[in-house]
Amino acid sequence: MHEYSIVRALISRVEAEARSHGAVSVQRLQVRIGELAGVEPTLLANAYVLFRQRTICRDAALEIEAVPARWSCPRCDGPIELGAVLHCASCDVPAHLTSGDEILLERIEMEVP
Repeated sequence: MHEYSIVRALISRVEAEARSHGAVSVQRLQVRIGELAGVEPTLLANAYVLFRQRTICRDAALEIEAVPARWSCPRCDGPIELGAVLHCASCDVPAHLTSGDEILLERIEMEVP
């Protein structure tokens, strides 16, 4: 389950940011997970609950925003409909993935003295 390694990296990043700002605690994290990122949000949330103990994130809530996959034409920027062939009918070029493969730490809410 690679969700544990993702959570480990997430918490390491948050701890580094918290240290650099002199934070005493973290209250909330917001993460964006793309549908094609290969991450199961439920497993990630469960791994976070287990892994956050004895870290600065021990009391921090984790909010996960699921990001749908979106495709568009790289030439005309026209959207490619869900379930359609990943090819622009107008420009005759392969579609480009514009969102849905990301794993992003969007926000850290921390208490700073």
